[in-house]
Amino acid sequence: MSNFTDLVKKLEGLDTSKMYQNDFLLTWEKSDAEIAATFAVADALRDLRERNVSSKVFDSGLGISLFRDNSTRTRFSFASACNMLGLEVQDLDEGKSQIAHGETVRETANMISFMGDVIGIRDDMYIGKGNAYMREVAQAVQEGYDEGNLEQRPTLVNLQCDIDHPTQSMADMDHIIHQFGGVENLKGKKIAMTWAYSPSYGKPLSVPQGIIGLMSRFGMDVVLAHPEGYEVMPEVEAVAAKNAAATGGSFKKTNSMAEAFEGADIVYPKSWAPFAAMETRTDLYGKGDMDGINKLEKELLAQNANHKDWECTEKLMKTTNAGKALYMHCLPADITGVSCKEGEVEASVFDRYRVPMYKEAGFKPYIIAAMMFLAKMKDPAAALKALEARGQKRIFTY
Repeated sequence: MSNFTDLVKKLEGLDTSKMYQNDFLLTWEKSDAEIAATFAVADALRDLRERNVSSKVFDSGLGISLFRDNSTRTRFSFASACNMLGLEVQDLDEGKSQIAHGETVRETANMISFMGDVIGIRDDMYIGKGNAYMREVAQAVQEGYDEGNLEQRPTLVNLQCDIDHPTQSMADMDHIIHQFGGVENLKGKKIAMTWAYSPSYGKPLSVPQGIIGLMSRFGMDVVLAHPEGYEVMPEVEAVAAKNAAATGGSFKKTNSMAEAFEGADIVYPKSWAPFAAMETRTDLYGKGDMDGINKLEKELLAQNANHKDWECTEKLMKTTNAGKALYMHCLPADITGVSCKEGEVEASVFDRYRVPMYKEAGFKPYIIAAMMFLAKMKDPAAALKALEARGQKRIFTY
């Protein structure tokens, strides 16, 4: 892959002006140049770290995290990204804040941001809520900055919402670019984003939506596969179709996992909840109808159980391109016979791809750091050059 000098040179030819002092909420809101710049900066930051060169561009400041859903990889990736750039991390625990006492979003956003440079939010549980909340926070801190209450305008990074999971899909894409030796080698490659059985319900739609919304921008043949009734948001499907048409790729849907795997270069079997069910769930929570929620959960678990054959097996993997498709997962996966009795993937398949999957996850801290870097550096290429020229060691050695 490209070295540091090549990455900086590439970055110099990309227009990132609209990323400065801006947020990263949905990948399809970013231009092709901005997406390419994010990959370039992520790889350049990794290069610096591998050469023991510090990438700290902040002497002080806070990276504020708010996780309204459980997280391992994204939580630690956000903390790692903040630390990589020189920020301290402070988690906003809503249960220990004044939010429980009726504090408004506008007030909370301003009160936590006096020394805040970045705010990372995961809010993925309720359809129509998560992304809208992020935009409300973004508007509040913009107003706080414009009114002079905040010395700096914190950048908002979407760590997963109800619509998209940009840090995941971008990390996945960077992994794919490296695995296939460059973005120029992706045109015509087939990626199967397929539903897979899980013994749990209510998994967000944002991963499959993020994958089809991003991978369709690279001339790839993107296939979305799921049983009937497990549709994703139609507006995101429209984004994927538009992207594919613009790049010479394709976007297709099927109700057959076998069809999706046939000849695929990349497979991404992952469970998610039906869009309609997630809408219903959101309404029930809004009404405080716990009996309705319990009933819905039982119905969805029974619905999932009808599709236990939607599993990534050795047999299916043999039908992919030369039987060697790249298996991907955002983790944690439901592994048959390991983490559950029956799940998304056979243990032998998962174990064979365990190292590549860990590498896949390892791109996320750099992607998040790149999103922050591009929002804070007016001339990111010059900033990267200055970091290398400064040559400060990350680890003091002698």
